[in-house]
Amino acid sequence: MTPSGDDRATVRDLLGEHGRTYAEEAGIRLRDTPQPLYELLVLAHLLSARIRAATAVAAARCLFDDGLRDARAMRDATWQRRVDALGRGGYRRYDERTSTQLGEAAELVLDRYGGDLRRMRDAAGGRPERIGELLREVPGIGPAGTAVFLREVQGVWPGVAPYLDGKTMDGARRLGLPAAPEKLARLVGEEELPSLAAALVRAALDRHVVRDVEEAHARHAA
Repeated sequence: MTPSGDDRATVRDLLGEHGRTYAEEAGIRLRDTPQPLYELLVLAHLLSARIRAATAVAAARCLFDDGLRDARAMRDATWQRRVDALGRGGYRRYDERTSTQLGEAAELVLDRYGGDLRRMRDAAGGRPERIGELLREVPGIGPAGTAVFLREVQGVWPGVAPYLDGKTMDGARRLGLPAAPEKLARLVGEEELPSLAAALVRAALDRHVVRDVEEAHARHAA
């Protein structure tokens, strides 16, 4: 079925209002190279907790600003240094446990993949399901963190695309969009899939996103 003009207009307004990826918000220039992929893993870890996304993004920025941008630096940092960086980002409720998990996760990424998550992708044969299984073996990365990572990485790992999970479907339903991944994916170019996924997650989590889209649609229709 060909996507409707109304659906395309809704998606355009959604991306215009809330189309930044979480990686972009955290200052990650995502590319298919080891450092930004590792930074995305850290961000996915932080976004997994029951904490505001803005706080998780701020904590990720603080870790990166402190030089903890790759697995070796994260592993070699003291536990207290990681705690302090998380605290500066407001990530205080989970800072001690998360500091421990970040150190353990960095150790696993170094030992198993030489600090390069492309080796994880290759070990999984590029299959999203298997990548997800390997991600969940990383300390601190559960189903929520896995979904965050795959939603964002599909922009640089085309074999993952289109990755639009249950949370994105919740956002689609709130906006009156087709709650089916293959239909949603046809509404944007492949390079926009990470932005669409992030925007749909925001719509699922915050009713104000839906209002923003409705108001933008009304302005454009006037």
